[in-house]
Amino acid sequence: MSANRRDVIALGGAALGLGLSAAGAAAQAARRTGGQHPKNLTYATIESSARRLGLGLRTQRGIVDVAAYEEARKRGLPTTVEQVIARDGDLAALSGLAVSAPAQYVRAESAVKFGPVVSRAPKIFCVGLNYLAHIKAGNPNAEVPKEPVLFNKFDSCLNSHNGVIPVSKQRGVKWDYEAELVMIIGTGGSNIPKEQALSHVFGYCNGNDFTERARQRASAQWMLGKAGDGWGPLGPWLVSADQIDPTDLDLKCYVNGELRQDSNTKLMIFDCATLVSYLSENWELKPGDVVFTGTCEGVIGGYPPEKQVWLKPGDKISTEISKLGRLDFTLT
Repeated sequence: MSANRRDVIALGGAALGLGLSAAGAAAQAARRTGGQHPKNLTYATIESSARRLGLGLRTQRGIVDVAAYEEARKRGLPTTVEQVIARDGDLAALSGLAVSAPAQYVRAESAVKFGPVVSRAPKIFCVGLNYLAHIKAGNPNAEVPKEPVLFNKFDSCLNSHNGVIPVSKQRGVKWDYEAELVMIIGTGGSNIPKEQALSHVFGYCNGNDFTERARQRASAQWMLGKAGDGWGPLGPWLVSADQIDPTDLDLKCYVNGELRQDSNTKLMIFDCATLVSYLSENWELKPGDVVFTGTCEGVIGGYPPEKQVWLKPGDKISTEISKLGRLDFTLT
């Protein structure tokens, strides 16, 4: 007997005691899992009044604390972004809650503590050398990659809006920023055609591929300089893919309020659709996979050596992308 059928039978038995029909119980079970990802929603991970990190929805009234609402009301709603991506819970009810959540579950953005928009991922892909001006800044004679340059991060890299990176306690001195558009996969698959690739994206967010240049260049592999704890801030928002055209987004990075990076995603060498398709040729993509799509020119590592002033404790870094808000973090 399938798990879904067992769930329906069990719910049907419980429903008899509640005066519900078996058909009504089956319909309720169907609503609580599967279905399509909601459209026109903007998600966050917040420190819920339910005393844990949980799902938030950004609305015109403020942020709806979905985790607290579900703890109190027991409506079968997903309580984490990961559950939404996995289609675990009553997804159809989320759109309604965004509009009509009771006031006691709506919180001001200024009063919310954020977590990483996703805190775990099956795989975290990162793309290097994906903007021509970035490549040429580091080496005017460098060749343009014929295929995407890939490396990885880990769940331990994931960090939040208003988070901190304790560089004074980590190995390195050449700390650098890399503002990036990040994709979160919603529908997995292998060998995905490019023309279908963006339909597999759940949403988009700000990211920063924080880097230590000396460790990055210590060997032929970049992992030492790219995958330290906390070196992957994401957020504050995860915007559903139906609201975003990833081929034309302004991308900026600020250090202590000074503009350092200023470009547009239309200048990517390998656009988002190409990246999703390419990755799926080499791995089976899973819901929740994270893809950092590469940074533009303006990083410290691309400056002439005499102008390289590396980041230090106390510096505040901001990543800002059209329609995705502003991601801030501080070095300590």
